[in-house]
Order: sequence, then structure tokens, then C-alpha cells
Amino acid sequence: MSELENYDVALIGGGIMSATLATLIRKLNPKTSVVIFERLEDVALESSNPWNNAGTGHAALCELNYMPDSIDGSLPDPSKAIAINEQFQVSRQFWASLVQDKILGKPETFIRTVPHLTFVQGEKESDYLRRRHLALKDQPLFQGMEFSQSAKDLANWVPLMAKGRSDEVFAVTKIDQGTDVDFGAITQQLISWLEKNEVRVEVKTEVKGLYQFADGDWQLTLGGSDWTRMVRAKKVFVGAGGYALKLLQSSKIPQIKGYGTFPVSGHFLRTNNPDLVAQHQAKVYSQAAVGAPPMSVPHLDTRVVDGKTSLLFGPFAGINPKFLKRGSILDLPLSIRVANIVPYLSVAIKNFSLVKYLVKEILKSRKQKLESLREFVPEAKDQDWFLYEAGQRAQVIKPGIGGGSLQFGTELIASEDGTIAGLLGASPGASVAVSVMLEVLDKFYPTEFDDWNQKIKQMIPSYGQKLNEDAALAKKTLAKSAKTLGLIS
Repeated sequence: MSELENYDVALIGGGIMSATLATLIRKLNPKTSVVIFERLEDVALESSNPWNNAGTGHAALCELNYMPDSIDGSLPDPSKAIAINEQFQVSRQFWASLVQDKILGKPETFIRTVPHLTFVQGEKESDYLRRRHLALKDQPLFQGMEFSQSAKDLANWVPLMAKGRSDEVFAVTKIDQGTDVDFGAITQQLISWLEKNEVRVEVKTEVKGLYQFADGDWQLTLGGSDWTRMVRAKKVFVGAGGYALKLLQSSKIPQIKGYGTFPVSGHFLRTNNPDLVAQHQAKVYSQAAVGAPPMSVPHLDTRVVDGKTSLLFGPFAGINPKFLKRGSILDLPLSIRVANIVPYLSVAIKNFSLVKYLVKEILKSRKQKLESLREFVPEAKDQDWFLYEAGQRAQVIKPGIGGGSLQFGTELIASEDGTIAGLLGASPGASVAVSVMLEVLDKFYPTEFDDWNQKIKQMIPSYGQKLNEDAALAKKTLAKSAKTLGLIS
């Protein structure tokens, strides 16, 4: 047998996570040998692809699932919303530094200002949104958030949603610092720079299995039905979206024991009609239906891809056993192990309303989906909108007391010896990639990580500080990154 190819770090998956991690490694420790393996014919074709996600720069400005209502009617707890916003500001600063270093191209190729609004209907939800606004409006990272129940304000902010609307109780919040982000463009630009800087990127190359040697190094088995190849790496990051579960299972690290994933597919209605697009320059999120997963929160979004603007409405969720859009219908059944049977069954029992909701979504006709759209756009015409399939999301099933629970977030799984780490889950995902990948680096290089502190602060000036606890620092930091990225702060 020939000697294995050797690398310091092997990254599995050619999306925003691997691209971000590889860039951080190249900036912090340039001598590290890095390889990226992508199973498809190009990078950023799955979850990072701009048409497979809504492109929301998730900063909890409008997403209600990051700040659920209180039980007693008091002000809801803003801590999770603040934490998500803090992480997004880390990403924003990092991207700004990469623009300055000419690693990323012109900001308008991947990010732009799009106001973030929240729209709810009815007395109960309007009262909740009012209290949410009270809890956030004086937080330094949420400065400038407006609240209104005025039809005139709605017409000024989002004309398309105001036309044809009958008298009803509604409430809306608006904040101008929201963004629309093309994570596919960021990924492609980072990968292009990495390839010019001695990072090996291999497409059409699937990692089929992982095996750890006695000395701690990892063997990656690559290939398909007609070829097999082995690669050796000291560290492995699994950023393969929905396929991360099965690869971490193949590694046999104890930390993955009991974990599962619940795949949910998504479809959107889309229009390219310039007259409609001109009347809606915003991302507007609402409240999820009873039993719906947070990723199914209905929203009407301005979306800019390759310089062209569209509007998306959705998502319409469904049950699909694939862990990736271009995956296999056997993904879910083949992920079942003795250790995760109980968590899977527990989640199914506890979340019967979710299963019922997904079945209902699957059975929705095009007419019914257009009726859902008309709750946002009362005068929507059938011929202006077409349906398309977005990306596949694999929500985390986490083992625990009572069997298991369905987690709506991003979960980092890492071995105790710090040689392998992987990412499970979905939103806020790409928006907080930089913070999560710094956490991966801390797992991989705990000794060296402290020595990199100054280099990290050069890229992310607020690193190690809580912006929301220092109003002056928050204002200065947001303004600086906004200027570099051409955004409104």
C-alpha cells in the first residue's frame, strides 16, 4: 500500500463553514497544510447556495423565534437575541477586514442593506411585539428599532403589504440595519483566494468514512463506487451540512452518541416582477404557526443574487428523508443507531404537532400556498409568483433526560482530544459562521489559540468584548464595519 497523503487539517464540505475555517487558519497559521473536500461538482451548491437559503443576516432584528414571549406577560427575555446579534457582528467585522485585505471582492457582490421588519396580526401577537420592542429598543445593538400599528407607516415601509389590506389589528417593527447576504458568493470568493494561497480544494470528491489511528491522526476514505483513496490528517472538520451526522457517526467518537437529525424540506414562492420588487425593499418576518418549526416562520424577503432582485415568500415546509437537497432518500433510515432510537422516538412523540403541521404543509395545493402569501400581500396575483425548491435543513435531535429533544440552532460536536469537530443543525448557521469556526479553532489548538488573540483582534476589533454592554463601542464598531461594507449603521 502506498504512503497516505498527509495534511494538517482536512475540511469536509465546500460551504461557508469550511471556507471560513480555512481562511481563519490561513490568516492565523499560514504554515498549516489544509485540504477541502466537496462531493458535488463545485463549492457552495448546497446550504450555502443563495437560492437554498433566505440570505437573512440573522441578527435577531426581526426573527421572533430567538426571543419567545414570556409566560406571565412581562417583557420577554432579550438575552438570546442579543447573543445572536453579537455573533453576527463578529461575522460582519471579519468580512469587512477581508474586504480591506482584498480577499473578498466589492461588498455589493455579497452584502447589502435591507431593512428587517416583524409583522404580526391580532391583539395578542401585537401586544407581544410591543413588549418585545420595549425590551430591545434601548439595547445598544438594536438602536433605531421602530414600533408602529399605523396603516400609514406600513404603507411607507412596505407598500406591497399595505395595498388592499382591510381594517385589522396588526403591529410592525422596523430596523434599518438589517442585511441581505449572499453566502454563496462569500464562499466562492474565499475559496478562490484559498486556492491561490496553497489550500487544496477538491470537488467531486466524497468522504465516505473516517477512522482514527492510535496516534490520534485520522484516515479519510474518499471515493465512490469505482475508486477509493486514503488521506491522513491530524485534524478533521466536518462541515458537510446534513451529511455531518453520518460522517461523525462513522468516526465513532463518543460525543456523537445518541444524536440524530430531523430533515425538513422547504419551498418558496418567488417573483421577479420589477413592479412588485420595487414596492417591497425589506425582509419581513412573522410568527410561526402553532406546531411549526422556527425555520418555517413565514417571511417575505427582498433577495439579491448576482445583482438581480427578487422577492421570496415562504418557506413551505415538508417531510423529506434526505439530509441534503442532493442527498439520498436513505439518509434518514441509515442514520438510525441503537443509541439514537429512543431520542428519535421521544422527539416524534413530543412533537406530534410538528409532524401534523408538516403533513398539512405537504398536502397544501398551489392555491392554498398563494392564500398564505395573501396574508402578507393581499393583492398578490397567481401569475406573478412561481414555486421553487429551496435547501434541505436537518434539525438537531439531541439526546438527554427523557429521551431527546429537537434543537433549533447550530450545535458543535467535538472529540475530547480536539482532533475532530463537526457542525449539526441549521439557522442561524451561516450568519454566525465566524464565531463558530473560532470555537472550532479553540478546540483544535487550545495552546496556540491564546497566542493568536492579537491577530484575531486585528480582523475582529471587538473580539473578546460584549458590544451590547458598551453603547459607545457598539456604535463605533457597527459604524466602522458598515462603512467598509457600504451598509447603513
